[in-house]
Amino acid sequence: MVEAEAKADGWYALITVLPADEADATQVLVHCKGQGAVERRYSDFKGPLAVTPLFVQSNRRAAALVQAICLALLVFCLIERQVRRALDGDGKMAGLYPDNRRARPTGRVVFYHLGELTVRIGSATDPAFVVINCGVQLHPLVLLSVDIRRTRWPQT
Repeated sequence: MVEAEAKADGWYALITVLPADEADATQVLVHCKGQGAVERRYSDFKGPLAVTPLFVQSNRRAAALVQAICLALLVFCLIERQVRRALDGDGKMAGLYPDNRRARPTGRVVFYHLGELTVRIGSATDPAFVVINCGVQLHPLVLLSVDIRRTRWPQT
């Protein structure tokens, strides 16, 4: 009995809707292994987006809340993707972590550093500007093609 179980150890079933002539076993396995990226996004949903329990009055409001959260997650993922694509070579940058090691930037880390930015409010004669405390804040902005000198400020 144990020997029979040992032979099947490590095997698992993969179910797909693709016909056998369109995808072989290797393609199905690669596709299913990409599920980790989806699961990581659920982690982002529960982590940096800080979604907390909320009670809504109707199904329509619940659907609107889910849509707003999904849009926020989409923007989060697109910013991570854009920063990674804009990096040259190995897709890593230094300065993200205290030990200054080179690492692939995640959306969480990018938003952490951008969260430290401050805006100095201006006046009619002195325009507002963004205060950058360290270079690691400027690098993601450059990678995202954000020109902080051309930012439009709300009119008061």
